[in-house]
Amino acid sequence: MRDSTPRETTLGELRANGHVHRPVKAELRNNLLARLRSGEPRFPGIVGFDDTVLPHLERALLAGHDLVLLGERGQGKTRLIRTLVGLLDEWTPVIDGCEINDHPYEPVCVRCRRLAAELGDGLPIAWRHRDERFGEKLATPDTSVGDLIGDIDPIKVAEGRTLGDPETVHFGLVPRTNRGIFSINELPDLAERIQVALLNVLEERDIQVRGYALRLPLDVLLVASANPEDYTNRGRIITPLKDRFGAEIRTHYPLALEDELDLVRQEADLADLGAEVPGHLIEVIGRFTRLVRDSTAVDSRSGVSARFAIAGAETVAAGALRRAALTGEQQPVARVCDLPAVVPTLLGKVEFEVSEEGREQEVLEHLLRRATAETYRRSLGPADLSGLLDRFDAGESVDSGELVPATELLKRVGQVPGLAKIMERLGMSGESPGQAAAALEFALEGLFLTRRLSKEVSSPGPDGTATYRT
Repeated sequence: MRDSTPRETTLGELRANGHVHRPVKAELRNNLLARLRSGEPRFPGIVGFDDTVLPHLERALLAGHDLVLLGERGQGKTRLIRTLVGLLDEWTPVIDGCEINDHPYEPVCVRCRRLAAELGDGLPIAWRHRDERFGEKLATPDTSVGDLIGDIDPIKVAEGRTLGDPETVHFGLVPRTNRGIFSINELPDLAERIQVALLNVLEERDIQVRGYALRLPLDVLLVASANPEDYTNRGRIITPLKDRFGAEIRTHYPLALEDELDLVRQEADLADLGAEVPGHLIEVIGRFTRLVRDSTAVDSRSGVSARFAIAGAETVAAGALRRAALTGEQQPVARVCDLPAVVPTLLGKVEFEVSEEGREQEVLEHLLRRATAETYRRSLGPADLSGLLDRFDAGESVDSGELVPATELLKRVGQVPGLAKIMERLGMSGESPGQAAAALEFALEGLFLTRRLSKEVSSPGPDGTATYRT
């Protein structure tokens, strides 16, 4: 929530109020130090980097360094960069109408210097919120120097100004983010001749446009992201530009399973979808993601994005919603039968080794079963499931599937002694039919995966029926 905009509207009022001008990097340093001292969160929403990436990032900001975040896709580089905005001052004054956000105390563009000389303390000012002081550009091969730095504006020339007039310049994205933070995502994809245009920005802190005798000292923190594969193969950061960045910081995927699960819970739109995904299914998806990431069948250089797990959780929730719509269930709760659908959904997010061509789906299905079995062993492995196994002693069977509603599954299984204990071990505090069915089906699947029950699937599709028996 934004605080109210400050009231000062002229340079004179700003001076009278005792405003102190601080460069962007000084703002970031002072505000970061204040949060470190108070114990406030410095980078809200960032999971799993507390003891690894964030200490390096904090040192870079305190040192006033421009920086590169280097890591595989889906490691939260862009998300981390955007949190830096929260370390800027809430409001900052700019000269009203300035394209490059000149500070009223230190105007740098031709227009603002002229106005400051003419109007003195009557120079009009405006206030910019920190959310407006961030700019970013995805580095694409068609990016030009004009996009980043600036170029001649033919409309201004047509209005009567001469080509030698500095006010005919149309500023690019970097100067328009003056007194803020500018991010270049996937920097190695930027053509090398365009990277050269950033050299002065990083070292001399100024820009040059065509043949103009134009020197604009910029006050900006420049942050870039890069993928190691692109960094070494598809593209590269030119050596002089690498040398001008003060810090290179490596990011990584979540190191601990709990961090992986926290990330899924934070990022997946499960609440908006309106379906409940029990904790044991979130754990299956988290373990599945980590197994895929570590698999020798997967190209480790391309990585397995955190979006893989997030999309998987949302797909499982969507399966519960679909079942509720088709069967009339009142409360959509995801079950084990919703897991197989994630494999074809996520297949395109994984780069496999060439030797695995044609086996991609088989590999993911195998890893999903492993993840389910590992989750079962951790949660229900030590549990007494004899009450459920007794149901099959007489040779009976239970049919389940994606289109079998929870109440129908419970009716088919019948009364199970110890069901409350099973639900308790899975962290389920409710007593809805959907939760009970989710717990029972997970137990059945775990018994199958640990070879205590058999399972027959009527068809390979997600709508097929699974029959559990001894």
